[in-house]
Amino acid sequence: MIGAKVKVNGDIISSEDLLVEGEVSGTITLKDNELVVGSSGRVQANVNAKTVRIEGEVRGDIEGGERVVICASGNVEGNVTAPRVMLEDGGRFKGSIDMGSSKGAPAAKPAPAPEVRPIDKTA
Repeated sequence: MIGAKVKVNGDIISSEDLLVEGEVSGTITLKDNELVVGSSGRVQANVNAKTVRIEGEVRGDIEGGERVVICASGNVEGNVTAPRVMLEDGGRFKGSIDMGSSKGAPAAKPAPAPEVRPIDKTA
């Protein structure tokens, strides 16, 4: 945890989950872990983590290996790349979202149209 009165300038690389309530400038890398930017957290950094939850403020690009959640109190200015992105009602976001391409996934086949038969009026 980075407390509310702590300021960090530089790169953070961790193999543990991280909660930021203070200020961070630089980069944050948590490849296999979760980053939570708490409601008092202020981050000016590019972020790379397995999951990212933003309740405070982030200025920088965010890359989530699994998902990125921008909470109702969250404010993000930057580009987000993740397979799943959620923006809660009230959350603020300025940038672009890239949820990946479906190159490797086979295209879904449309359902066949139902057979249409004319109405027999002789009965």
